[in-house]
Amino acid sequence: MRLLPEPGPARTLALSTLVNTVGRGTWLTVSALFLTRSVGLSVREVGVGLTVTALVSLIASTPMGYLADRHGPRGIQLAALVASGVFTAALVTVRSFPTFLVVGVLMAVADAASRGARGALIAGAVPADQRVRLRAWLRAVTNVGISVGAVVAGVGLAADTRGAYVALILLDCVTYLLAAVVLLRLAPVPPVPAPTHGPRLIALRDRPFLAFTVLDGLMSMHFGLLNIALPLWIADHTTAPHWLISACMLVNTVMVVLFQVRASRGTEDLRGAARAARRAGVVIAVACALFAASAGVPTPVAVALLLAGALVHVVGELWHAAAGWGISFGLAPARAQGQYQGAYGMGMQLGGMVAPVVVTSLAVGWGAPGWLVLGGLFLVLGALVPPVVRWAARTRPAEPVAEPVTV
Repeated sequence: MRLLPEPGPARTLALSTLVNTVGRGTWLTVSALFLTRSVGLSVREVGVGLTVTALVSLIASTPMGYLADRHGPRGIQLAALVASGVFTAALVTVRSFPTFLVVGVLMAVADAASRGARGALIAGAVPADQRVRLRAWLRAVTNVGISVGAVVAGVGLAADTRGAYVALILLDCVTYLLAAVVLLRLAPVPPVPAPTHGPRLIALRDRPFLAFTVLDGLMSMHFGLLNIALPLWIADHTTAPHWLISACMLVNTVMVVLFQVRASRGTEDLRGAARAARRAGVVIAVACALFAASAGVPTPVAVALLLAGALVHVVGELWHAAAGWGISFGLAPARAQGQYQGAYGMGMQLGGMVAPVVVTSLAVGWGAPGWLVLGGLFLVLGALVPPVVRWAARTRPAEPVAEPVTV
């Protein structure tokens, strides 16, 4: 299987993403230890800072996408990558909580600009029927890049010195700049003129689209199952060995790299994407039931159930991701892809913010019944997507991408 798509705009975007996410993987791996052991922040200060920056990124997403529409997404993306590189380098100067907050907020704004611009760039760089497939390539490439970055970061974690942490941060900075250089090979996407009348941020007034965004964001809480709930569940509620936590993570990463592009087939139109979202809810609910069943059973049975749950979960994850891309592109007017993709990203951020509380309270706090409640929640969320998509499709302007569908 090829790591990068065919030559052209898709390959340029994938290569830029690969370079950038290697650095991102290093930062994600060492950030907590750098901020606590090297900078000297408390765990509470790190948590508060990350929450504030997440809120800033959420609020800035749609306005930054609007700027990408108005000024051209390639230019905004380049500016965001360069700014992210500069702000990442500034992390080495952080010595207190206030400076961490300032740098973190600047990084959050740059990240929001990059996210909105990337959606508009994809929409403008490839034909409409190839957008979801390209997003699938980029997600697969992202997993490869982050995995490589995590391996590289292991060297710094082993050294556990400020010099090692600073070197990894500067590596992240360099990858932002190199990603921008690669992106220069991509032809500019023309900006869209500002509307002469009516509201500018139309995505925030589009109630059906916002309803889908909330549903999709809540559905994205399932990412917290694997990253947050499952490690605690395996360690405290099952007899499975702790190394199984890493095995489940590895299963997820490998499956995404190998099968995300294939799983995106059929989600290029609204009907197929809505059906995929419904299937994702069913499959993730099954995974929750398998995780719940792993408590109070012999170790071999627990291991088998947990691995089966991880495999089933990642199938739902693949369908959920592809469905979200197909729906968000399909419902966005051609003149406002940037701000609609920025608004769509708000849902994912919302899910990321509430997931730690929800999944730990239910799955870890309630035990097996909590897992079943979570499964029922995902089942309902997935089932609600098709009627919301039908509602949204009926309210679209007369554009080719917005034809009413039957799901």
